[in-house]
Amino acid sequence: MGMSAEDERAASPRDEEWPEAEKAEKLARGAALKWASGVFYRPEKLEGLGHYRRRETQRNSSIQSRLKSTVQSYLEGVSTGLEQLRSAAQEVQSVCQDLGAARWALLDSADHFQGLQQMRELMEEHVQLASVVQVLPQIFSVHEVFSHILQLLHGQHLLEAHVELMMVEQLRDDILSQLHLRGLSSAQATVLSYFSGLQELNESLAKQLWDIVGSSLQLVREDPVLFVTAVRIIEREEKIDDTLLLEATFLPPGRPKGWRQKFYQVLQDTITGAHFHAPRMDAEGPGLARHLAALQKDIVSELCVVKDLMVQCVPAHYNILSVCTATYHQALTSHLQEILQEDLDKQGLFLILEWALRVYHSPEMMDHPDLLPEVDVSALGPLMSSELVDQTERRYVMKVKASVFEWMQRTLEVEFKEWFREEEPETDHQGFFQSALPAIVMQMLNENIQVASLITDSLQQKIYNMALEELEACLGRLREALVQCGKEHQQDRAVPKYYISYLLAVLNNNLALSNSVSSLHSNTACREVPTSLQAALDRMQKKATQLLLEELLLDLQPLCLQLPSRKWLSGSQLVGSMCEVIDKYAKDFSRVRKPVCTLLLAETELLVASQYLRALLQRKMVCKSREERGQLCQRLLQDATQLRELFRGLGLDRSQQSLEAVFALRELISLKDPALLSLEVVGFITKYPDVSDEHISTLLDIRGDVSKEVRHVVLEMMAQHPQVLPEGYRPIFSTILVPVPELPFCLRKGKCA
Repeated sequence: MGMSAEDERAASPRDEEWPEAEKAEKLARGAALKWASGVFYRPEKLEGLGHYRRRETQRNSSIQSRLKSTVQSYLEGVSTGLEQLRSAAQEVQSVCQDLGAARWALLDSADHFQGLQQMRELMEEHVQLASVVQVLPQIFSVHEVFSHILQLLHGQHLLEAHVELMMVEQLRDDILSQLHLRGLSSAQATVLSYFSGLQELNESLAKQLWDIVGSSLQLVREDPVLFVTAVRIIEREEKIDDTLLLEATFLPPGRPKGWRQKFYQVLQDTITGAHFHAPRMDAEGPGLARHLAALQKDIVSELCVVKDLMVQCVPAHYNILSVCTATYHQALTSHLQEILQEDLDKQGLFLILEWALRVYHSPEMMDHPDLLPEVDVSALGPLMSSELVDQTERRYVMKVKASVFEWMQRTLEVEFKEWFREEEPETDHQGFFQSALPAIVMQMLNENIQVASLITDSLQQKIYNMALEELEACLGRLREALVQCGKEHQQDRAVPKYYISYLLAVLNNNLALSNSVSSLHSNTACREVPTSLQAALDRMQKKATQLLLEELLLDLQPLCLQLPSRKWLSGSQLVGSMCEVIDKYAKDFSRVRKPVCTLLLAETELLVASQYLRALLQRKMVCKSREERGQLCQRLLQDATQLRELFRGLGLDRSQQSLEAVFALRELISLKDPALLSLEVVGFITKYPDVSDEHISTLLDIRGDVSKEVRHVVLEMMAQHPQVLPEGYRPIFSTILVPVPELPFCLRKGKCA
């Protein structure tokens, strides 16, 4: 159904005015059409058309009635608002008229205000004069009050004196404040001159207060009232200072007084002056121990007084116990530094270290049960810095080192004198020779290390290192003395009388020192003997062993000079005599502890073997026949067997003996076919790699039946089989020098025979 032309003309202006309405109508129509097509898409649904029409009609009526009601309420509200706006506009206009009238009235009365200003100034002047009149009696009585305050101070009525003093100060300060506000600075000098007595009274009061504070530790025990009075006065002055500083308009002369800070300063000065300005002599020698003991006792006693009594006499915010604890701590730190500037001996340095590092923090002092838990110095830092501790420890080590050196030198001097005594050295319960040297030295070193362990591990380690260094130096001096003693003995074998016995004692002492070094340090992980010290011990043992072997060699040499000889070859008791000498020395060696005793026997056996071989090779005897070679081999077998059995009986196993070289050499001499010598020599030099061409040539000479061709083959074979000394090999031939055979004279371009 279309719209008529009139409807379109009527709708056109409306659409232009309300485009949203047209859009809403189109949406409504579209929605209605969609709904209808969904409901009546089948013919049988048309039967309910009347029902749907009635329902929609009712709903439209309901919506229209609600719309009308809503529009009506909006219209009523708009009408009320317009009425209120109209009324407000009328009231604003009325107020503007009233303000205009008031403005004109004020302009008309401006002339009358000038008179009121003059009246105000007169009134202020009147008030000021009235104030002056009121304080005039007080001003005139100021000097009388001064006298009264002075009397109160002399009578120690401090609270009353302070009250009157505050009143006079308040009067002066009020006058000065008024003058300051009016810019009358010239009049301030007159006021200050008039009140000049205040300064003297303040100083007198302050002097009494600081005397009381200086005696506070005694007063709180005997009569705390005077001390409490002083603290109350100080607190009053602190409150006045705080008030004036907060106002910050005018600060009277002498303010702020800062008496609380002065209280702390006086208390600290009192503590410092009472204990930490000891005479110089008390910081040196034995007096230092007494001085430190007195400090320990006094500090604990006074801190107990502060904790139990003084804390109750001052406000909590004073933290008086913490202040006193910190004062003692800082004063002690400075005091110990002053003492350490002196040239203290080792006992003094030890006392300082022990006192600062152990006693100070122990239950005997700052961890005293009567002080805990309120007193805690852990937050105050160490009494001695780590640098100062290290420096002091080094000084202590140097002092101990000098003392140890002196004691060791005295001990060595006693030891040297004992070597020349007319009696044998002392023996232990097992009969081994010894002297007191190891016991004295080790006891001295051990005591110093144990004393150092009471302080710190670092000091113990420093003393331990020093002890090992001094022990090494002592061994060096002992070795030098031993060398000198050996030289004197070479000049006169009768001096010292018991030369061998004391050498054996030296070896036992050296072994005792070596066994005791590892026990010096309490920590098993730090007991390793330094290489240099071990080398010094080895040098000492080697030197004593060398001197013993030299003495043995002097007794063997006359016998060795008879080797080889026709007499020896035909049969003699030469080796028997050598065995007697060896057995005599072996009995002496039994006075030395193992393993040194075994070492001496091994060195003796090596010496005997080398001397036997040296005599055989250097004074070579050429065999003229096979029978003579057989006789020589038989003699070598008998001698070597006799010597081997001797040393085996003394406890030296066959595998440890060097006499096997004599048996091997005998095999070379006893070989019947010289053509086989090259093979035998190769085996010989393999077993004894230190054998030289000269040694083999000498052996071939001793045989007496080796041709030049065989000799050449043997030496050529040796050149083809160079030998290297294996590790642990004990050289025997390298110490034997044999004469070098003279080269034959050769013609130019000729061939040597």
